[in-house]
Amino acid sequence: MAFSRLLPSRRLLSALLHTPTPTPTPAAHVTRAAPFAPFLQPARFFSATRRGAAPRQRAADIGARARQLQSRRLWTYALTFGCAAGFVVTVLATFQDQLVFYLTPTDALARFASDPSKTRCRLGGLVLEGSVAHPSSSSSEIEFVVTDLVTDVLVRYEGALPDLFREGHSVVVEGFLKPLTDDLRADCAGRKVSDKAREGECFLRGTEVLAKHDEKYMPKEVGEAIERNKKQIEAEAAAAAAEETATAAAVAVDGTKASS
Repeated sequence: MAFSRLLPSRRLLSALLHTPTPTPTPAAHVTRAAPFAPFLQPARFFSATRRGAAPRQRAADIGARARQLQSRRLWTYALTFGCAAGFVVTVLATFQDQLVFYLTPTDALARFASDPSKTRCRLGGLVLEGSVAHPSSSSSEIEFVVTDLVTDVLVRYEGALPDLFREGHSVVVEGFLKPLTDDLRADCAGRKVSDKAREGECFLRGTEVLAKHDEKYMPKEVGEAIERNKKQIEAEAAAAAAEETATAAAVAVDGTKASS
């Protein structure tokens, strides 16, 4: 009985004493796990957590890339527009003096008074009747007056006039504004030059007389200015006539009262 009770202990002791010591496995026989072994495990490869993380990261990358491309496009458009605007401003500033503008006699005098350095222009208006003359019989220079019904400007042009040039009709003369000197005023005294043109501060030295369509040809801006001046003159004449009528009526009433 005592021997049977001690048997398990002896067996355990014998098992402990005769347990073989594990021998190290040679390095050549060690099996290494494949680098993609974790992806072959069904639990990790098909897990919901890993399957949902990749699309979210890809969506974030696509959005950042789109914003980056949009920012580049905006900068490209801004730089292109800035370069184009700078080029246009530079060209206009460089060739500003070479630009030719249509002016009425009133605008020409105002421009010459404000900035005498800007002299080149195209003067448009009506040829004043009776103002065409030849200052000298020995030269081909021609003199006439251009008016917009408010202001008159003396024009001197050397050359042949177009066949459509007529007194009382519209004309466009390209040239340069020059100061009207006292000698030139004295030279114009014996001819039919209006007092407005003779008292002006400048005259136009014409280089070309334009007649593109017919004798009624006139730039739109000049035509509108002449029509506006014509209406203003008619309104002033009507106001003066009404004032004279009212004055005459008042005088008649006063005379009637005095006689009674």
